Amino acid sequence: MSETIFSKIIRKEIPADIVYEDDLALAFRDVQPQAPVHILVIPKQPIESIDRATDADAALLGHLLLVVKRVAAQEGLVKGYRVAINTGEDGGQTVFHLHLHLLGQRAMTWPPG
Repeated sequence: MSETIFSKIIRKEIPADIVYEDDLALAFRDVQPQAPVHILVIPKQPIESIDRATDADAALLGHLLLVVKRVAAQEGLVKGYRVAINTGEDGGQTVFHLHLHLLGQRAMTWPPG
């Protein structure tokens, strides 16, 4: 996998508004928010996309969802929120390091795209 901006954020080489961090994951505010709350949750172990995840990544993927839940509670998203994972070019993925978008504090419409 090639170097991404997220790798630099993980290493603290470029600043980010970090809202949560543990040994496996990092969560920070998106610099181009699409909702009043827009936080990216990323694994510290680089995985290019959900398509590149393997069975060995199952625990990490589950952990990322629990981080989303924790951060949503921390942000006071009591009325609900959306979690999105863009995968590949047609899926809207622009940074090829798996990341979960946590969006909240506004009503979400359907279909999303």
